[in-house]
Amino acid sequence: MKISHRLRRAATVVTAGLLVSTLAACGGSTAEGSASTDGVSAEEIATALQTETTLTVWGWAPQLKPIVEAFEAKYPKVKVNLENVGTGNDHYTKIQNAVKAGSGAPDVAQIEYAALPQFALSDSLVDLKGYGAGDLQANYTPSTWGSVNLNGGIYALPQDSGPMAMFYRADVFEKHGIEVPSTWEEYIEAGKKLHAADPKAYITNDMGDAGFTTSMIWQAGGQPYKVEGSTNVQINLQDEGSKAWTQNWNQLVEGKLVAPVASWSDEWYKGLSDGNIATLIIGAWMPANLESGAADGSGKWRVAPMPTYEKGKPVSAENGGGGDAVLKQSKNKAAAYGFLQFSNGPEGSKIHAANGGFPSTVADLNDPAFLNAENKYFGGQKINEVLVQSAKDVVPGWSYLPFQTYANSIFSDTVGQAYGSNSDLNPGLTAWQDASIKYGNQQGFTVSAK
Repeated sequence: MKISHRLRRAATVVTAGLLVSTLAACGGSTAEGSASTDGVSAEEIATALQTETTLTVWGWAPQLKPIVEAFEAKYPKVKVNLENVGTGNDHYTKIQNAVKAGSGAPDVAQIEYAALPQFALSDSLVDLKGYGAGDLQANYTPSTWGSVNLNGGIYALPQDSGPMAMFYRADVFEKHGIEVPSTWEEYIEAGKKLHAADPKAYITNDMGDAGFTTSMIWQAGGQPYKVEGSTNVQINLQDEGSKAWTQNWNQLVEGKLVAPVASWSDEWYKGLSDGNIATLIIGAWMPANLESGAADGSGKWRVAPMPTYEKGKPVSAENGGGGDAVLKQSKNKAAAYGFLQFSNGPEGSKIHAANGGFPSTVADLNDPAFLNAENKYFGGQKINEVLVQSAKDVVPGWSYLPFQTYANSIFSDTVGQAYGSNSDLNPGLTAWQDASIKYGNQQGFTVSAK
């Protein structure tokens, strides 16, 4: 469980040559091609699920195993070969290699929302509109549906989601007489008070993380990436939302008020266990990771809404998550889409949630049993009430770059340098923007500062 959620935020690298080749393959026609006539009827999908078939599914999420078992029990004529070919960079590079070679791709692949545009815009994935996916919008949260609905096409069905919240150590706040913050101004003041009271304790950790940064800019109302058609891209990491975030977060970084500890490290889990890291601003998939990695914190953690810029006006963003897509190379597209319907529909979503995932499906999020579940690790708190409300408060309209995985991989060389020197984040954001523009233009996109 721990490793799967870690990779929801990992920076992954896409080999430049592979990205060039797939972009060239789609030329300038992907925008028009997204409305593909390739598709099948519901009857053909049902027939495919009752026909002797073998599907290959690539994914790393532990929830996939019980989903596959349930699917095969319901459709015994369909054999599913579930393969973990690697995570992060390994997973995506192997997909790209198969796309470039013209063979060897799976029928279905798990793809994170941040990575989806590069595969969708390179014409590697089936536009699921021709399979009836366009009728499913109301089944999913707006933010996750927006992440799979790209350039007029639907390139995956959502599964995991990560609306953000503040996970905090109730005992640490109580010990030092600090109120649980509801605004970023209060959060910064809490960080100052906590570290002054106990120099070993920090309000949070941060050594520079691309996924966290984009999520925080998203919550601040930023829209630094704009993609038009299949190749035109604009980047502005100094827009109003980006600056709103740095204006706050700089106070923590420059004031040395964030623990210089890498997320997912042993030291990080130790800090979460002993309370020296007092909060995490992170996606709704985090609870299972705390339970498994910071067992000594059981009963001491709680969940509150993400702090906001204006008191009384809840605003959130997504942090991680992804869905499942059908590869164009698949020779069993109807059965593959049938698998997507099951794994990301009512049956599969319940299995996913029961095994530690946070659903994208509206029905599951509104299920009283899900909302009212008391979590022992969090002191019996009904944490899903907070997390579900966060899903409803996500700012609409966010877009990722069609080469986001590469951009994330160079984050440490740009913005990450500010964390090492405890300096202003804005020059790092500008350097990240410049490097991303240069890379995108080298790969055949038309990229400019907006």
